[in-house]
This record gives sequence, structure tokens and C-alpha cells, in this order.
Amino acid sequence: MNELQELLAALLKPAALTELASLLACLGLAWLIVWRVASARAANQQRPLSVLFGRHVIDGVLFPALALLLAFGARRLLIHFGVHLALFKLAIPVLVSLLAIRFTVRVLTVAMPESTGMRLVERFVSWVAWLGSIIWITGLWPDLLKELESYAWKIGGKPVTLLDMLQGGLAATVVLVLSLWISSVIEARLMQSSSIDLSMRKIAVSLTRAALLFVGMLVALSAAGIDLTALGVLGGALGVGIGFGLQKLAANYVSGFVILAERSLRIGDMVKVDGFEGRISDIKTRYTVIRALNGREAIVPNETLITTRVENSSLADPQVLLSTVVQVAYGCDVEQVMKSLAAAVASVPRVLATPEPGVQLSNFAADGLELTVTFWIGDPQNGQGGVRSDVNLAVLRTLQGLGVEIPYPQRVLHQAASGS
Repeated sequence: MNELQELLAALLKPAALTELASLLACLGLAWLIVWRVASARAANQQRPLSVLFGRHVIDGVLFPALALLLAFGARRLLIHFGVHLALFKLAIPVLVSLLAIRFTVRVLTVAMPESTGMRLVERFVSWVAWLGSIIWITGLWPDLLKELESYAWKIGGKPVTLLDMLQGGLAATVVLVLSLWISSVIEARLMQSSSIDLSMRKIAVSLTRAALLFVGMLVALSAAGIDLTALGVLGGALGVGIGFGLQKLAANYVSGFVILAERSLRIGDMVKVDGFEGRISDIKTRYTVIRALNGREAIVPNETLITTRVENSSLADPQVLLSTVVQVAYGCDVEQVMKSLAAAVASVPRVLATPEPGVQLSNFAADGLELTVTFWIGDPQNGQGGVRSDVNLAVLRTLQGLGVEIPYPQRVLHQAASGS
């Protein structure tokens, strides 16, 4: 209480106005620097990183970080001129708490944008950060540290205090958040690179994130005071258990990397798997998403794509051959009809000119001559029903214009004569 009274009394002195002006200058200079950097990146058509700049420039990590550095510099300068500090004792803990909140929340938002628990994490980090700043401002921090050191346990013959556990947990959190941030930056850069194949970019992103999280976990455990050599036996047992219990999961992950590496299936290919036909919309490390033309999506395990037969309409060449059948009467000029039908089908918008459409006399049917019209399309991802309908309409209009009759089944019944 005495420290709080002294702090309030110092805030009412004229020197507090000097501190206020210095603090406002630090905040204004930090905002100006961040705004200029963001404007320069926007002018160069570079999108500012959301972690550093946020959505509105000042709600990112860079603003409180610069403000904190400038505040430390102004604090040392005021002490050099003999100014008794009061306002900076409040401002610096607040800026530290703001930096911790912005950094944690922004990184987790970028790394896990679809996570439903982000609001809960944001509130938890906010409460912890603001509570820590209040304890620091009120002068209770040294007493709190002594109280935390008084609680100790023996873990593996080594005394561990509650303060050690909290410091280890804080260090582990910082390391893991940094790992997520670095992996998110690398992922964004790799996915924007158009010189690398999309499948190779997906491999690089998956391997980079897994490697950084693994290294971050090791550093976090070491920072928490856990001897990594003690995890050798546990890691071996865990590896054996994973090998036996998660064979299918491991097979799907390995199959995913194989698919991305050999590029037998790529995002955008039209495929048919187990009777389900559609376009590959995404390839994950464990499964592949295939979206049909009617909007349905199938989640296919990657092992299935490796071990079963898959029809890929876009692997080497996206062109697909389609056909339709029509019958004409026996008495027509069939050669002229075939030429006219080929020309009419070639005029359909989605039908390719090369290879050109063809018409074959495929069968002498009971009711008429059967003609098979074949044509090629280069966009199977847009479906086959629409172009097939357009071709059939063109065939129908051509036959009607030529006056050629499309025969329909005719049956003649003969009645046997009765005997006398």
C-alpha cells in the first residue's frame, strides 16, 4: 500500500507531464514507423504479414514491440536527466502484457485459422498477462516469487519448485509459439512461389512444419527442465506401440508423401476411384479430397489411392473422348449425313477442333443405320452432361434440316390363317 501511495503521489507531480509527453511521443513514433512500413509494402504489392501488422496496422506485434523498445530508451534518457519516474512504471508492464497477448494470439490465429478454441486461448492469455502486469505494478512480484519457491517436490531425486515448473511452462509456450510463427511464415512464402510445383510445395510445407514443431518441442522440454535422455526408453516404447497400433495411419501418411512426390495425382485432376468421379480439390498428408460435379465430396485415404485402381483423366493429357449414338433410316444418303453431322458437332463450343469429331457407321440395326458420333473435350472438370446435350441437339437439328428420319421400333404382327 505504501508503494501504491508513493506511485499515486508521483503521478500528481509536474514531472509526470514530462513522462506523459515522452510516452505519447514513443507511441506516436512507433505508430508512424509501422504505418510507413505497411504503406511501403502495400505500394510494392506485398501483403503485410498479419502477425507483424495485423488487420489495422496497430493491432499486430510490431507496434507494441517498437513502442516497448522506444519506452525503454525514453526511460533511460529520463533517468539520465534526473527525472523521477512514475508513469513509465505503469506503461512498461502494460506494453509487455500487450506484446505477449498480441504475439500469442496473432501467431495462433495464423497457424490455426479454423480453430474454434482461439477465443478461449485469447482470453486465457489476456487474463494471465494483465494479472502479471498488475502484480508487477503493485510491487507484489518479489513476494510472489518467494512464495512460489517455497513449494517444492522431488521428481527423479531432483527438487523442483513450483516456480521452476511455471518458468518451464512459460519457456515451452514461447518456444512453441515461435516455432508455429516461423513455420507459418515459411509456409506462406512457399505457397506463393509459382516456380515450384504445387505438390512439391505441399511436401515442403508439411515437412517444414513437422520438423520445426519437433525441434520446438525438444527445446521446450529442455527449457522446462526435463532431461531428454530420460525420454529414450519412453520414446522407444511409444514407437513400438505406434508401429503396431497405427499401421493404417502411418501407411496413409507415407502414401500421402509418395503421391505428392511422384505427382501421379495432382490437385485439379479429374479422377474416378471406386465408382466415385470428381476433381481433386486438396491432397492432405493422410487423405485426399475429391469433389464431384454435383457438389458432393469424398474423403479418400491416401493408401487407397496407392493400392487400388484409379482412373485419372488429366494425368498426361486432359483431353477426353466422348461419344453418342443415333439411328437414321436406311433410305438416306448416309455418307452425306455423316459429313454434315461431323461439321455440326465441330461447331459446338466445348468440342475440340483437334482431334476433329468423327462419325462411324457402327451397326446395321433392325430399325435403321446406327451412327456413332465421337468428339473430344479438353475440360472434363466442367462435366460431360452439358456438352453431350449440346452435341445431341446439334445432331437433331442437322437431321431435321436434312429431312432425315430417325426411325423408331416398328413391329408387324402376322396372324396365322386358321385351317379349314
